[in-house]
Amino acid sequence: MNRKLTLSLDSGIIDFAHDFSQKTNKPISRIIENYFIELKNQNTTTLPKDLEELYGIFEGTDVPDKKELRRMFHEKNSGVHFNKKYKGLQKKHYQCDYA
Repeated sequence: MNRKLTLSLDSGIIDFAHDFSQKTNKPISRIIENYFIELKNQNTTTLPKDLEELYGIFEGTDVPDKKELRRMFHEKNSGVHFNKKYKGLQKKHYQCDYA
């Protein structure tokens, strides 16, 4: 079922759309529809920047299972260092003196 859509565009873009429509012998609505179909078919999504930084963090190593991750979390928060397998993820200790 087709529905109507109203767009607000720059007048230069509207003039271009009319010229392009005449040259290609296609209605503007069909051109716009085909463009959105192409966008939909590409099905590409970009990750947020904070997730992009995490992408591939475990590449080349075994991903720890849930129990191992939980153990690592508790060790990290209690100040105990991780085992040698995950030595790159060790917690750094900082001393803070309050006056």
